[in-house]
Amino acid sequence: MNYPKIASQLVEKLGGKSNIKAMAHCATRLRLAVADEALIDEKAIEDIEGVKGQFKVAGQYQIIFGSGIVNQVYHEMEKVTGLSEMSTKDVASAGAAKQNIVQQAVKGLSDIFVPIIPAIVAGGLLMGIFNVLVAQGLFIEGKSLVDAYPGLADLSAMINTFANAPFVYLPILIAFSASKKFGGNPFLGAALGMLMVHPDLLNGWGFAGAAVAGEIPVWNIFGFEIEKVGYQGSVLPVLVAAYILAKVENGLRKFIPSVLDNLLTPLLAIFITGVLTFTIVGPFTRDIGFLLGDGLNWLYDSAGFIGGAVFGFIYAPFVITGMHHSFIAIEIQLLADIAVTGGTFIFPIAAMSNVAQGGAALAVGFRTKDVKLEGIAIPSGVTALLGITEPALFGVNLKLRYPFIAAITAAAISSAFITLFNVKASALGAAGIPGIISMRQGDVTPYVIGMLLSFAIAFALTIVLEIRAKRKEFVPVEMAK
Repeated sequence: MNYPKIASQLVEKLGGKSNIKAMAHCATRLRLAVADEALIDEKAIEDIEGVKGQFKVAGQYQIIFGSGIVNQVYHEMEKVTGLSEMSTKDVASAGAAKQNIVQQAVKGLSDIFVPIIPAIVAGGLLMGIFNVLVAQGLFIEGKSLVDAYPGLADLSAMINTFANAPFVYLPILIAFSASKKFGGNPFLGAALGMLMVHPDLLNGWGFAGAAVAGEIPVWNIFGFEIEKVGYQGSVLPVLVAAYILAKVENGLRKFIPSVLDNLLTPLLAIFITGVLTFTIVGPFTRDIGFLLGDGLNWLYDSAGFIGGAVFGFIYAPFVITGMHHSFIAIEIQLLADIAVTGGTFIFPIAAMSNVAQGGAALAVGFRTKDVKLEGIAIPSGVTALLGITEPALFGVNLKLRYPFIAAITAAAISSAFITLFNVKASALGAAGIPGIISMRQGDVTPYVIGMLLSFAIAFALTIVLEIRAKRKEFVPVEMAK
């Protein structure tokens, strides 16, 4: 593959060096912010060697190359454009000016939660492995693997500790990422997160029981009582507290002399924000978070298969806009209150949608005679089955339209099916075939059947719609009249 040639062609078809304002890359995509999108020759870019798809989202123009290739193309683009050492954040900032308020809000949540996804997924998958070890009757009638092989007991206990760590100390991760996003010192944010899960506080998961028993510990300061309650597994309280911390920190710097800045600003920022968090922000937002999780769970349980079908149908369109990243905050809250919610219903429905996109892309790959399209469709279809849908979604299904229609239809039907069985995940992970280990005990079978249903419908319907589309293309002129 001639990477210098690809880079030169890209720059030309993107409207020249002057039209490219910012450039970066992620694992599979080249991300660009351009001055004028009208100058982009999308058709010509589609024909450039190595290009597997392209799309516009969040004020950015993104070109899919795939792992390994995108790095090489990016390095050659650096030489041609003179743009270097730019991050995806730089590109996102350059493209943000083109976004409306809703898009900016979604992007804000995405910027906060996407960096911590690896930690959450690692914890979720480890939790899934723990569930496999302790699940009764999964492999042995009436016994778990730990029951049958007692030597695994300590291993399962260790895995459980590893799995719980990202969720127990989640406020630290969120506070660090959110403070950075809000323009504050991320290490001060981490300190705030540590404060919110300090071992001297009542564990957040024991709050409900302590409230019923009337045994909530308090600080008594001049007759004013402040509850000593932690925020393990919480989301909304940490987000709001981190926002306040960043504003307090930056506000103090306007008044505190620079010579005292390193001494007084961190001290006052943490103290002021800490007091506000435990007196006002924390208790109020904690209740809102629980109500949000309970409300969504009630809606899922009460709307039944219709609600599941609707959510499954719209999930892929949410992925197109990037709004699916905002679901992470909701899922974490559902898992934090798992004793009440039973887990997250969003993860299984996301898996149905991902598998459907994979099935549709694979149908295209097996049917097409276009070598380049086949080379994109089959690998991206397999990737979608494993939980990563962007290559299949943007590189194949949306471009051809009929596979996308087939996929969202299949996602709606399969999501309705798993909703009938109240399928939920007790952990996060890769929303696809690997998600099996994230399911609650007893939900694995309907989850697997749902995936098979989603794949089969998407695959078959894609072929049917393709045949129908070709028939319309070859209708004789006389008949068309």
